[in-house]
Amino acid sequence: MQPTTGIPPSTSRTTIRNHPERAAPEEAVSILSSGLVAHVGTIEDGAPVVIPMSYHYDSAHPDRMYLHGSIRSRLLKHLSDDAPVCVSVTITDGLVYSRKAMNHSMNYRSVVLFGHSREVTDETEKFQLFDQMVRRYFPGRTGGEDYHEPPPQDLGVTALVEVTIEEWNGKVRSGSPTGPEDDDPHAQGSAGVIDLPGT
Repeated sequence: MQPTTGIPPSTSRTTIRNHPERAAPEEAVSILSSGLVAHVGTIEDGAPVVIPMSYHYDSAHPDRMYLHGSIRSRLLKHLSDDAPVCVSVTITDGLVYSRKAMNHSMNYRSVVLFGHSREVTDETEKFQLFDQMVRRYFPGRTGGEDYHEPPPQDLGVTALVEVTIEEWNGKVRSGSPTGPEDDDPHAQGSAGVIDLPGT
């Protein structure tokens, strides 16, 4: 399936049913651009498999995500031939504590997406995407100056998979605790938000 080069839609499968007011499909591009770890899920030999991975995402091509790893990776071998895939990315912004146990929560931004995958084999394309991935995770680093650019043998032992994103949705929780007594300074206990570093 060829990329559409457009914004993927939200669908019935990606509809937010628990706290639908937190649905934020318009933030999906920003979340994927800022995230660091993708949890990649697929079905392998009839059983679900979920693996955390680094990834590359460029908002100029919002319907594509790239995953890389060793050519020995069972997951990447499975994803190399038009396999269906589900990916989730979450950024945790804070821990929310409440005067009531069930109202403890987190402030977060997340995306769940569905698509299909294919292996990228062209060496020039792989080189360019790996360079972009390094610069996404390590802004300001330049190949040939700050690190050695990958020789052909390194490209040959590294697998690269392109995920065509077909549908997605974002979900965001922000703000203070929402327990029934959390706004009452005279109530028993305490309530507030612990902001996490880097958010």
